[in-house]
Amino acid sequence: MKSHRGRITNKKAFRVAARRYLQVRAEELKNLEEKRAALVEEMEGILNKAQEEERAFEESEQARFDEIEKEINAIDKTIEAKERARNLGNPGGKKKEDGENDDLTVEERAFVDYVRGTLTNERAVNLTYADNGAVIPSSIVNKIIEKVVEICPIYSMADRYNIGGTINIPYYDEETSSIKMAYADEFTELTSTSGTFKSISLGGFLAGALTLISKKLINNSNFDVLNKIIQYMAKAISVFIEHECLIGTTGKAEGLTKVTRGITAAAADKVKADELIDVQESIPDTYQSGAVWIMNKATRTAIRKLKDSDGNYLLNRDVSARWGYTLLGKDVYCSDAMPKMAAKATAVYYGDFSGLAVKVAEDANIEVLREKYATQHAVGVVAWMEIDTKVEDSQKIAKLTMASA
Repeated sequence: MKSHRGRITNKKAFRVAARRYLQVRAEELKNLEEKRAALVEEMEGILNKAQEEERAFEESEQARFDEIEKEINAIDKTIEAKERARNLGNPGGKKKEDGENDDLTVEERAFVDYVRGTLTNERAVNLTYADNGAVIPSSIVNKIIEKVVEICPIYSMADRYNIGGTINIPYYDEETSSIKMAYADEFTELTSTSGTFKSISLGGFLAGALTLISKKLINNSNFDVLNKIIQYMAKAISVFIEHECLIGTTGKAEGLTKVTRGITAAAADKVKADELIDVQESIPDTYQSGAVWIMNKATRTAIRKLKDSDGNYLLNRDVSARWGYTLLGKDVYCSDAMPKMAAKATAVYYGDFSGLAVKVAEDANIEVLREKYATQHAVGVVAWMEIDTKVEDSQKIAKLTMASA
């Protein structure tokens, strides 16, 4: 038994020692990468100073520049050797930085290293380069778009088309005419009626979003570079998409601006309970199951004070609701893009927002600009995409417009 216990103790001691060894090696690697980032920053400072003064390097600057380059090359070789040693000690495993995920793909790891400034020649082949920097791998772009769907309700509820170029979307118009059935006698011609097929056209308007990330933050090994970039870019893109879906831009995406159903409030700065009921009732019952309210938070605050004839509040807190509130039995979503109650403003939308079509080009292009913002001690991440959005089914969405002043 003593011998058995001894083996158990030895195994535990070995695991502790091995874990400690890996921690020390990880700390050494972290220090090397931080030192490399500092050297790169110093090199960029020397280069930027000469460019700003429109002159060639001075002798001392050239000497220091060459010295830094040698130091960086030496660090790269050391980092590569340490990585290889770690991989040999962890067959089939993947390198993990503090704060980074274990399940990064080769191209995702290459991207993270590029942003940190620790990209080795061996990994450079895993990235595509544009004139201004590296293009984010498609797998990361897809994660950004997935995050946009997650945090942008209007986009997630809309009818989405991920395709480039111009597309024509047919829809069945029953508002002006529809198929009707009627009694008929034998040998008498049947009078026919039918609906009409129409279509909307979605083009592609180019839009860009820029996010700057501090190099000091990036150089912190506890900073999860990949997930933070996904988070920052998704937020910037979702804010833009939400605005275009709800408000649109003249000459560009229409969004919900062409909604025709709904009513006009009696006042320019307040709404009545009956008016909200009228808006809700303007949507056919067949589309009510997936309907929600969209408004500005200030509008929601005003509506919270409204009561029905029995003294019950119309808008209530509801922990089971997607956004914490329900109005006349339907979830309420607040968006900063929505205007507040003011003369002629569309203060409230209601309906099934699959009636809104949104086209975002599938080949969204996102690039990392490391050199362009070096003088600001930051890394730029810019996203370019084509977008268009229009009402696809006018029966599904209604609005409440405020009265003129």
